[in-house]
Amino acid sequence: MRRSLLLLTAATTALVLTALLVPLTLLTRSHAADRATAEATARAQWVAHALGPALATADERETAEQTVESVNGKDLPATSLILADDTVIGPRVRHRGAHQESDPVRLARTGRAFTYEPESGGRLVLVPVQGAKNGTAVVQVTLSERQLYAGTLASWLVLAGIGVGLVLLGLLLADRLGARLVGATRRLARTADRLAAGDLTARATPEGPPELRLVARELNRLAARIDTLLAAERENAADLAHRLRTPVAALRLDAETLRNPEEAHRIAADVLALEHSVDDVIRKARRPLREAPRADLAAVARERTAFWAPLAEDQNRATGTTTPAHAVPVPVPADELGAALDALIGNVLDHTPHGTPFTVTVRRTAAGEAELTVADEGPGFPGPASPARGTSGAGSTGLGLDIARRTAQEADGRFEAASTADGARVTLTFPPAPETGTPPGKTQSGETQSAPPAPTG
Repeated sequence: MRRSLLLLTAATTALVLTALLVPLTLLTRSHAADRATAEATARAQWVAHALGPALATADERETAEQTVESVNGKDLPATSLILADDTVIGPRVRHRGAHQESDPVRLARTGRAFTYEPESGGRLVLVPVQGAKNGTAVVQVTLSERQLYAGTLASWLVLAGIGVGLVLLGLLLADRLGARLVGATRRLARTADRLAAGDLTARATPEGPPELRLVARELNRLAARIDTLLAAERENAADLAHRLRTPVAALRLDAETLRNPEEAHRIAADVLALEHSVDDVIRKARRPLREAPRADLAAVARERTAFWAPLAEDQNRATGTTTPAHAVPVPVPADELGAALDALIGNVLDHTPHGTPFTVTVRRTAAGEAELTVADEGPGFPGPASPARGTSGAGSTGLGLDIARRTAQEADGRFEAASTADGARVTLTFPPAPETGTPPGKTQSGETQSAPPAPTG
């Protein structure tokens, strides 16, 4: 925009100055010619007035020569006196064609003073001398082209300088205006980028031309509206999750009335985990969007695999967990990582035959990314490995894989699911979490392998 504004200003200013300066240069040329002609006419009239009494006496020749000689000089117009017998006193300036030269002199002898422009250029000023003894003499002042337009070049240079100065001034003003417009536009774009990144407190300052101020005000209104709608949605989600507390509490009371203490304890533990999940939903719904998430992928993998281990043991499944001994931070909240891993392990437990083993692996790639893989030795996916949200090839809700997919993609990671010769494999790849203010402690890299539970009958 800034460059376009400068080009437009330069072109417009140049056109306007051309339209003004071209007539002005012609006017200065005409003015210079008029000024030189006026000075030559005054000179001719003075000489004619001075020589009038002398030409009335006998000693006209000597007096005329002295007078004409006194008004001629270097860089001055050539002044001559043409007597009645065509004798010329002073410089003789010949022009193209003798008859062309005698015609204006003959006309001047009739008593008329005038200017004449010969074909050879320049200008002649002829003034008759009244009172001459032997007839009418004529004073002729000859102006050359250079004398006629003296000073025109200097005037043109001054005008050109003024034009260049005006163009530069216009470009300077356009540059300042363009900088103001571009700066206001860029600040508006930065505000929009902050809003797109989740900073709903970002607001634009209305500045610049009226159109940009209008856009800034509308952007602020949009941000406020989005903030209000998201706050309402978070509260609705929190309220909905809070409503689950009552049936969950009733379920816990029912579990406590079971006669089998072991079953009662197990179901109570499951109900407690469900209560924690409901609490996590409430906290997540009310969590500001600008929080910088950070969780240890290896720790979450070990924790969630251990959580599902009893059910896997009941289904006679061998499980394996391979994770580094050091922390593997990823830019995802721990509860979302746990939910994604629960969905993947739940899919294995729900959609593969009992006794099918599965493994959970966490590792760092060569590019520094964190990779979570859940693999099983079942029959593989019955349909597409990555069905659309809400679509399932096994008769379920179809949300499990989508939860894992969104968890990876919202962190700018990747989701891959495929059927293999040994079963099925789902891999979530996460970028490394940004460094925090406290440097992480120095750890030693290594891997731990959990022993699979002994199969039961």
